[in-house]
Order: sequence, then C-alpha cells, then structure tokens
Amino acid sequence: MIIDVKNVSWERDETSILDNVNWQVKEGEHWCLVGLNGSGKTSLLKIISGYTWPTKGEVKVLDNLYGTVDLREVRKSIGWVSTALMAQLHEHETAFRIILSGREATIGLYSAPREEDVRTAQELLVTFGCEALKNRPYGALSQGERQKVLIARALMAKPRLLILDEPCTGLDLLSREQLLQMIETIAKQPDGPTLVYVTHHIEEILPCFTHTLLLKDGKVDQSGETDQVLTPEELTRFFGVSVDIRRSQGRAWISLGEEAVIR
Repeated sequence: MIIDVKNVSWERDETSILDNVNWQVKEGEHWCLVGLNGSGKTSLLKIISGYTWPTKGEVKVLDNLYGTVDLREVRKSIGWVSTALMAQLHEHETAFRIILSGREATIGLYSAPREEDVRTAQELLVTFGCEALKNRPYGALSQGERQKVLIARALMAKPRLLILDEPCTGLDLLSREQLLQMIETIAKQPDGPTLVYVTHHIEEILPCFTHTLLLKDGKVDQSGETDQVLTPEELTRFFGVSVDIRRSQGRAWISLGEEAVIR
C-alpha cells in the first residue's frame, strides 16, 4: 500500500479542516485529488508527508505507520512539488544545480555531487527536453520552466511517491500542456513513482490518472476509478451547479450550465 489514511481528522484553532478522511492508494495506481480552494487538499498532503500531525486517525505511507517511524527517513521516498517550494529556492543557482540538490532534498548544494548524481541529473534534463535550461539561472526561467526543473529535482532521489500540488498554477496554455506531457512521461515509466496530482481544474486530469478523489469541505465526497467519478452527474452534485462534460484525447473538459454562469 502506498497511502493508507484511516479516519483522519485535523482541527486548527477549533476549526475542522479535515473530517474523518479515509483514502487508500495502491501500488500501480495514479491519483488525482480534486477540490475547490479551501477544501483541505494541502492539509491532507502535509499529513501524508509528515509535516502536520492529525488530530485523530491513522496514517501509513509506503508501509510506514506514522508514530512508529522516523518521518525524516520516510520523506526521502516522497517527492513534493509545490509553489511554496519554488519560493524558497535560490534564484542565482543554475537549473542544473537546483536539480542536483534534490538528491538530498536541500535548498542549495553543500557538497560536491557524485558522478552518479551528475549523470542522473543530465538524464532527467534529456528525458524532459530541458537541456537548454541546464546553465541558466533559476531566477531567469519562466514559470513553466521552473516547474519542470522542480519536478526533475523531485525525481533525483528516485522517490516512490511523487506529489504534484497544483503544478499548473500560473501557466499559460502552451506551458501547461508541455508540463502535463512531462507528467504523462513520468507516469509511463515502468519503475517510476506513484503520482498524486492535486488540482481544481478537471481538464488537467490526464488518462494516466487511474483514480480520482473529490474532497469537499474537508470530507471525502467521492473516490474511485476516474471514469466513474468524472461524470456529469457526480460533478453536478459535487460542484452544486449543472455540469456538462466533453471528452477529448482521454481528458474531460467541463462546461457549466447557464444558471451557474448567471449566478
């Protein structure tokens, strides 16, 4: 089992953020976590990554029961890409050094990289078509280029679980599609990590995501195989407005009913 969350709740300042969440991610599955802003998505991710402790419930990740293991060791097998991390990185560092720093999950390089690490970083650049970014300062990269570098950085440590927290935020249409293509490449790798992709945009859910969890007001609204969750009926109920779906290239593109637009 990759993720096993049982009856997890979390309260902050006497406010319920997560309420009795149950979620299991098995080997060979790739999941999307979908919810509107404030639904509890990031809070759930922090609990899975061991940065927040639940008020109650049990969390097991990569067969490690939280509370009985060193979370620092568990995190070495979890890659996490988020805009919060982007803000912490040094803008003068080259893209290549940023990627290399992922081996030890540090902000900056503090020791000479091993030949094996240099080779792995170079292979990642080639795999994702980012060779041209190698010696460019991180601060000079576009938003889309930065996200590609962050994902490559996360893969340096060969994680078993890769969490992508709204990676397409702020990207234009072309940059978004290029990034999604990169994610699909990762999903197809036979020895690649299990993916958890977080979004509130249904059209970003690629065919490689076998399962989807809908989170609403801190509660699991629905979870299961993606084609059974992403239906007009389920999404109309979830969003509380009439929803229509058009499918193209294995992805669901939604449009809202006229009453939702007027409202």
